[in-house]
Amino acid sequence: MTPMTSGERAFWVREPGHGEIRPVSVPPAGPGEVRVRTLRSAVSRGTESLVFRGGVPPDQHAVMRAPFQDGDFPGPVKYGYLSVGRVEEGPPALLGRTVFCLHPHQTAYVVPVEAVTVVPDDVPPARAVLAGMVETAVNALWDAAPLVGDRVAVVGAGLLGCCVARLLTGIPGVEVTLVDVDAGRRGVADALGVGFAGPGEAAGERDLVLHASATAAGLRTAIDLLAPEGTVVELSWYGDAPVEVALGGAFHTRRLTLRASQVGTVSPAVRGRRTTSERVALALDLLRDPAFDVLLTGSSLFDELPDVLARIAAGDLPGLCHGIAYDCPEEEPCSA
Repeated sequence: MTPMTSGERAFWVREPGHGEIRPVSVPPAGPGEVRVRTLRSAVSRGTESLVFRGGVPPDQHAVMRAPFQDGDFPGPVKYGYLSVGRVEEGPPALLGRTVFCLHPHQTAYVVPVEAVTVVPDDVPPARAVLAGMVETAVNALWDAAPLVGDRVAVVGAGLLGCCVARLLTGIPGVEVTLVDVDAGRRGVADALGVGFAGPGEAAGERDLVLHASATAAGLRTAIDLLAPEGTVVELSWYGDAPVEVALGGAFHTRRLTLRASQVGTVSPAVRGRRTTSERVALALDLLRDPAFDVLLTGSSLFDELPDVLARIAAGDLPGLCHGIAYDCPEEEPCSA
């Protein structure tokens, strides 16, 4: 059995705006547990930036806790939920397997067996970190329930919006347009197989709009793009920032709908038939699609995380998915 090790490390937000790497002790795996050696993790730009800046509202502290978070908001807090690693101790069927876990940035950790999901052999660890975002996109589409032939816009070509757009391409006859203020995202849209438009040039009369820009301007654009009786599904989380929503004008006369989608619970459309574990497994299966690699736009070493998160939170490190590399070689096959 692997002894308790004190040479492991984890990233913590010491206080708003300041991160650090701290030593941690990791026990051996007990019955029903696995010990995982991290290969890759990734920064969830929107949520982790809010956490880093101390922007989680007090009334949302309990709701926004990550599954294996240590500490409390606004800090010190160990936060994160996009981790891929290799099982180095646990049940024989999992030994040596590559798994995804909703764990903070840490070099190794012990969690219950049911907290990990095996990564398919043909999904590399660098892509597998997207599982949390693809899972969120899956839940959003369960909520939105797009129909064959729908005209759909996704406002906000960030990581989540791009994941949603790619999944929409699998529905026959659906016309998908990514809408973003950054014209540089046109190439990403091309790689994902969807259309692209700036806010001022996007076609209206959309049956469905999914909003993921986390800006009031983006939400106004989403509402303006709807056809009569159309629906905006709001995927953004604004933290403690107030947001002005334009519900005057034609909002009522056109009988428009604005609803929220959040990944914390399985969509009511499938609740009772699908579990969160099944949702994660589905996300990893969907990541067999190599088109998602266009979303992997940057990588840094684990020890650089304090500086990396500060730059991401300040808007000084643009991109989509920023991966974090650990000491373990990541180019080995995913599963033994």
